[in-house]
Amino acid sequence: MQALYGLAEKGYLRLIEPVAALLIRLNASPNAITTFGTLCTLAGAGFYAAGHIMTAGWIIGLTALFDVLDGTVARRTGKSTVFGAFYDSTLDRVADGAVMSGLTIFYATSPVHHNIYMVVVCLVGIIGTYLISYTRARAESLGIDAKVGLMQRPERVFLLSAPQALFGLFWSGWVLMGIIVLLSITAWITAVQRIVCVYNATLEKDTVKLRVVGDTISQPKAAAINAPRQAQL
Repeated sequence: MQALYGLAEKGYLRLIEPVAALLIRLNASPNAITTFGTLCTLAGAGFYAAGHIMTAGWIIGLTALFDVLDGTVARRTGKSTVFGAFYDSTLDRVADGAVMSGLTIFYATSPVHHNIYMVVVCLVGIIGTYLISYTRARAESLGIDAKVGLMQRPERVFLLSAPQALFGLFWSGWVLMGIIVLLSITAWITAVQRIVCVYNATLEKDTVKLRVVGDTISQPKAAAINAPRQAQL
């Protein structure tokens, strides 16, 4: 499965190579590419909210290439910066929240597909999605690589675009509901997997630290207990 995913990724990179080369010739700013991609995703989220599910799927699917293009252009032009990485990650969170919010609005306002249970599922999915990014960012601040779990961002973007672009509200919207439920469940599973990863990575360090602290505390106590005996002698 991993080999198949790697093959698909290589094919995708070859497909967008002409676009990347054009942007490099135009001296496009990686941050500008990131911004434009996010704006397009926000437009797709608006189409989701309005109930144009298939159109939204195509927009988000096509604009997903900007997630790859900004990094590719930055590396090839030597414009990779710390702020650029921070900016890209921040706007990714905006895009993720916007898409799920658009689906939440759709289920809350649609006269045909109104479903309060799906509103709740979407909200749970939003929280899970942000937990995925937060746990990884917090782990990296501790010097731990927590890029693990079932649902990475490429998979989330794929599931939020391709099935909708192809099926829309097929089968009375059950395909879309199944995708959202799957995303919400796997988001929380991924967050838990990252929490476990960080726990295992820090367990040995914390154990050693507690032993050192325990020895430091026990030494003064032992000295205090032996002091009266030494005075009597």
